[in-house]
Amino acid sequence: MNNKKHALLFAWLWLVSAVTLAQSVNVTGSVIDPTTREPLVGATIIAKGQATGRVTDNQGKFSIPANRKGPLTLRVSMVGYDSQTVSITDNAQPLTVLLNPATSQLNEVVVGASRVEERLVRAPVTIEKMDARSIRETPSATFYEGINNLKGVEMVTSGLTYRQINTRGFASTGNSRFLQLIDGVDNQPAGFGFSVGNMFGLSDLDAESVELVPGAASALYGPAAFNGALLMTSKDPFIYQGLSVQAKVGVNHLNDPNRNAGPTSPAVYNDHAIRYTKAFNNKLAFKLNASYMWGLDWFATDYTDVNQSTPSELRGSQNPARNALNIYGDEVVRTLPGAGQVSRTGYLEKDLTDYNVYSLKLNGALHYRITPKLEAIYTFNFAKGTANYTGSNRFSVNGFSLTQHRLELRGKQFFVRWYSNAEDSHDSYNTRSLGQQINRTWVRDLNGNVVTPDKADDTWFSRYAAAYGGTVPNVSGNDQTAARSFADQGRLLPGTSEFDAQKERLTAIQGLAGAGILSQTSMWHADGQYNLTSAFKNAAEVLVGGNFRQYSLFTNGTLFDDKGGRILYHEYGAFAQVSKAFLADKLKLTVSGRYDKNQNFAGYFTPRASAVFSATGRHHFRASYQTGFRNPTPSDQFIKLNVGPITILGGAPSNSAGMNVYENSYTAASVNQFGAGFGADVGRVGPQQALLNNKDKLQKANVPYIAPERVNSFEVGYRALLSNNLSVDANYYYGIYTNFILNTVVLRPGSPVLGQDGKPNAAAAQNILNGNVQAFQLYTNAPDKVSSQGATLGLTYRTPGGYQIGANGTWSAFNIRNADPNNVAAFNTPRFKTNVTLGHRNIAPNLGFNVAWHWQESFEWVSSFNALIPGTVPAYHLLDAQVNYRMPTLKTVVKLGATNLTNQYVVQAYGSPAVGGLYYLSLVFDQGLR
Repeated sequence: MNNKKHALLFAWLWLVSAVTLAQSVNVTGSVIDPTTREPLVGATIIAKGQATGRVTDNQGKFSIPANRKGPLTLRVSMVGYDSQTVSITDNAQPLTVLLNPATSQLNEVVVGASRVEERLVRAPVTIEKMDARSIRETPSATFYEGINNLKGVEMVTSGLTYRQINTRGFASTGNSRFLQLIDGVDNQPAGFGFSVGNMFGLSDLDAESVELVPGAASALYGPAAFNGALLMTSKDPFIYQGLSVQAKVGVNHLNDPNRNAGPTSPAVYNDHAIRYTKAFNNKLAFKLNASYMWGLDWFATDYTDVNQSTPSELRGSQNPARNALNIYGDEVVRTLPGAGQVSRTGYLEKDLTDYNVYSLKLNGALHYRITPKLEAIYTFNFAKGTANYTGSNRFSVNGFSLTQHRLELRGKQFFVRWYSNAEDSHDSYNTRSLGQQINRTWVRDLNGNVVTPDKADDTWFSRYAAAYGGTVPNVSGNDQTAARSFADQGRLLPGTSEFDAQKERLTAIQGLAGAGILSQTSMWHADGQYNLTSAFKNAAEVLVGGNFRQYSLFTNGTLFDDKGGRILYHEYGAFAQVSKAFLADKLKLTVSGRYDKNQNFAGYFTPRASAVFSATGRHHFRASYQTGFRNPTPSDQFIKLNVGPITILGGAPSNSAGMNVYENSYTAASVNQFGAGFGADVGRVGPQQALLNNKDKLQKANVPYIAPERVNSFEVGYRALLSNNLSVDANYYYGIYTNFILNTVVLRPGSPVLGQDGKPNAAAAQNILNGNVQAFQLYTNAPDKVSSQGATLGLTYRTPGGYQIGANGTWSAFNIRNADPNNVAAFNTPRFKTNVTLGHRNIAPNLGFNVAWHWQESFEWVSSFNALIPGTVPAYHLLDAQVNYRMPTLKTVVKLGATNLTNQYVVQAYGSPAVGGLYYLSLVFDQGLR
């Protein structure tokens, strides 16, 4: 009986499929440029009312299924061309659609500015867009790097696989003030608290568009969009079908003197990807993506001596207390009788980390159209890779993985979405801790016996003091070099089997006894949105939405204070937005507001109001008041990481209970002043008197526990088509920040910081000189208001001959006002930067090119990597270029390009690597097996 039922069911399904197929035909045609008569590759064809879409192939041709009932209307569009609507009654005849080149890109459609589709010119706030054509033709090695050419963007490179994006100041290598979404999904590892560039993102083959919303966007996107939001969209499998393959090979490290293989021996770079999609009868579609990139990372080789206790003129390689920026282990320092301050001999970063990096991305998606206007989506993403990341230390993010699941139900007026992110740190480790720990494995006492790690530092300094004091036979006294050589006897040398064995052992040990990092943190997120405009009979556009997020932290005590089990906490938010047009649609007013509540903090309301006035079809003025709000990240609250000379401590009150840090510590600035004064006096008056002369320079720290931060921002802008070929976009903003979340460094001595007289305690000052002190990097808030302002100007000109010329400039400024400069987050942004682009898609048949030049001014970089001490990032320029040749019959594009064509080794963040040129050749086969 059951077999009969199954047979009947199968027959019924086959019959329905046959009937459905019988009702459909394929409409075929081609899309061309009427001027050049060139076929247009990548034009989109949508069948109105049937949710059916396709893109043209490498010969400009398309084939789209359509229902036979009644006439059919197709909407044909392509970036850089005016859209066209075509009505057809005879499906059997092939079509030829002519698309006229657009005079500007101002009529593009964007979503990110208001969370609904709108013309770019009517967007209420500044927004930048990188469309499918820009992605395909970017001169950068990847589309993500190409975002740097948009105006207002700040990109910081920590390594070959990791770049960080920011807007409007306060840049960092780990930017938790900037939201990054891929198809609406936050792709941050929760343990990081920020997106790790595009390491866990889209491949170039699957990227359709990028929208950048600079500035405070919390009113619509929640706490993470404090400085802005980057919205990336992947290709729809119903529209972009078939097989696509990318093979990209290149070289980097040309003329790099830091390569062990020699400066004339370049390193090989590979980036390969494959994408396959297929749709069945416009109801069911799937998509599969895989990409793998590998290469030799850039080297961090800045050996500047940053020991603030040594006068600047005495710093350098001959300084006994040298603390080199990219040498680790030499942060361990003591003051020895007669010898003064001495540091341990450290190891170069390039001997501690693995510069062979890779990035693996796997993606699968299943789309099912329940009705033509209702679609169910499931996606799975898995990414794993290696990067060298500059945070409070340099970290080897080694084999780190992120697993994501997404379920979504999407209709014409709404969506409901759930997704989860789960990370695993695998073999990641702290390179600075590794250097310090290796230094504790080989130290011998004066009898030649290797001591245990807990005694290694004290023993090494004892050997040094004995040698310098002249009590060691056959070692010259009062000789710093001889004393160091004696103390270093038995030191493990990089490249030896003993060194490699200790490196492997210590990176596998997670926690204070080793250098390994454990993070198996996860989060899940649910959100939804509904457009109520039809319910109001189109009198106004009304949008509502909300979200709920749950964090689950687990590092087994190696990063967070979670030895007793997982740390769980949640946050939620809701928003509403109303837009209405007045004055015959010339004036558009938008008001929105959002309320957010984190389990550990008070709730906050963030409003936004904007107006767009279109004086004519060519001239559009905008003004807005925006607010930003950011909850402390999991790391801000709960991190408790001992990295040797400093312990990073989150600002939640429970996180520091019993540690006596907030209650008994000195500010780092006052300790530096004390050390400098002591160093200047000790040779003249002796150590005891020098201590008494300078101890009152020490200042007790008064650091509050952490709280959410806020910004109020005002913006005006102007978009216009000045002529048929020239467009302009300009804006100015001014922001006021309160409760800005920042890091501050304090030092806790072994003795009380204040004596009975209420003044700095001499015993605590002696603790500092003896090394009986522990530094802490605390997460807290700036108590005073600070402000920033800036402006951007962009011009785009299309010549009659088809050349596209673009130029944009950005000015940024920071005003500390009356705030304490020691308690304000680093602005880390150059005053001026600019981009100039030049391209032509058909300079000759099937031949195109694109060039982009970026320049930015020198500025000071402040981060916890160098204990919040400023370091200069010199001015630099980058030149990217590519030339491409299309082979339509082979459905292949050949692209020859270079990023940083002139091979200038530039540093984009103090302590990060010097980035040189990357030269590549790629072949992209597209839309096969359609």
